[in-house]
Amino acid sequence: MPNSLVPALRLQNYLPYRLSVAANAVSRRIARAYEDRFGLTIAQWRLIAVLADEGPLTQQSLCGRTIMDKVTVMRAAHALVRRRLLRRLPNHADGRSHRLLLTRAGQHIYRQIVPLALEHETRLLDGITPRDRDRLDRLLRQLEHTAAQV
Repeated sequence: MPNSLVPALRLQNYLPYRLSVAANAVSRRIARAYEDRFGLTIAQWRLIAVLADEGPLTQQSLCGRTIMDKVTVMRAAHALVRRRLLRRLPNHADGRSHRLLLTRAGQHIYRQIVPLALEHETRLLDGITPRDRDRLDRLLRQLEHTAAQV
């Protein structure tokens, strides 16, 4: 029996829940395309995308960039190294860790997936005006910033 002094929590109206559901739905939509065609998980694709965008990074840096936990990043990285899509490089700044770099094969897969990802993004945003897209982008950035500060 709910306590009348505790406010009701309706998940369908609770922002963190709604953002999680929306993010998962969007990720799953594109994930099907690269899982089927390229045998990549969501975590593996995120590592490839970040490394393609930013260049060699440590696993710790990848955790921060992808907002994924250390174990998820480690497993995804190991699988990509085994498939020769990533390569380990020495980390001269810290000899206890290494940096990960996309191989040519990893770059090739990235170049194949990007058009699919952009096509899915276009479909998701279809029907949303450019003004509302800009507003959505600003609000998401504001939420990300606030969440990082809290």
